[in-house]
Amino acid sequence: MKRKLYATYLLSYLGFLIASFAATIYVTPRFLRQYLYAISDEAEYRRYLQSQSVAIQNVCYILFGIFLVLSLFPVLIFHVRIYRPLNQIIMAAAKYTDNTITGRIPYEGDDELGSLSASLNYLTENMRNTGDYQRKFISNISHDFRSPLTSIKGYVEAMLDGTIPPEMQERYLGIVLSETERLNKLTEGLLTLNNFDDQGVYLEMTDFDIVSVITGSVASFEGLCSKKNLRIETSFSKPEIPVHADLVKIQQVLYNLIDNAIKFSYPDSLIRIQAAERHKKVFISIKDHGEGISRENLPKIWDRFFKTDTSRGRDKKGTGLGLAIVKEIIRAHDQNINVVSTEGVGTEFVFTLACAPK
Repeated sequence: MKRKLYATYLLSYLGFLIASFAATIYVTPRFLRQYLYAISDEAEYRRYLQSQSVAIQNVCYILFGIFLVLSLFPVLIFHVRIYRPLNQIIMAAAKYTDNTITGRIPYEGDDELGSLSASLNYLTENMRNTGDYQRKFISNISHDFRSPLTSIKGYVEAMLDGTIPPEMQERYLGIVLSETERLNKLTEGLLTLNNFDDQGVYLEMTDFDIVSVITGSVASFEGLCSKKNLRIETSFSKPEIPVHADLVKIQQVLYNLIDNAIKFSYPDSLIRIQAAERHKKVFISIKDHGEGISRENLPKIWDRFFKTDTSRGRDKKGTGLGLAIVKEIIRAHDQNINVVSTEGVGTEFVFTLACAPK
């Protein structure tokens, strides 16, 4: 395509030169002779032609030379401003289709080609990020599925071949059940995020009391808290705080955040949950006293499969999908969620919800 464009331009340029040559060498002298013939008698006309014909021809040659020099400027401008950047864009697009592009298109003008170059650079960066994300996704999901499956397979084989005696099988069947539940949670999380990606987060907006929802969510974690001797303390600015949101989705957000707080809290510590209405919004805070998150890991916690513990073993606290789901749900409500954390001290998540219309 680029050679056809260049050939078309060169043919047009050649046509312009031929037309200029014909105009200056043949057409201009002819018009000049006709003009002189019209304003003078025949004797004066012939005398003038005999004395000035060479000068007229030289002037025509000079005019053609001027046209030739001036015509080189559009050629140079075309090559520098259009053909060369277009050539770079076409070569980059060819590499893009072959999946071999490694860098950015260098052209950064403020014209249409610059916009095209910026669009291709953006698409290339997205493609590279998507490829990296897919490789990371496959690696993470393979690891997270393989670990519990290996445990289940090993314990079942040990029970079948008698390595684990019958009197100990109940204990190991409990581990198998726990690993099965972990696989189920991982699958449900993946399906949830996949639905979010394909269809967006569908919300059924209603008015409800967030105080009662928080209280009910806290009650469901009493068993987990007793195992680590944790206390959950709640504080509300009003006995009832009505919000406008999706009840089921907000319950999911609270479950994930409270579950995270319990997992990463130190034993015998306190988890504080607060809700307060300010500036036509409800601010909900969940604060634990525990491991915390390092500064370099803090921006990554919303990434799918990210875990602060890189070993990712069987007992390493979750699937790495909970906070990604939380972020998608809060974003779908057009609200914000923030996190403040100090490593070794604790973490606080704060998200907002819209107040119910009064």
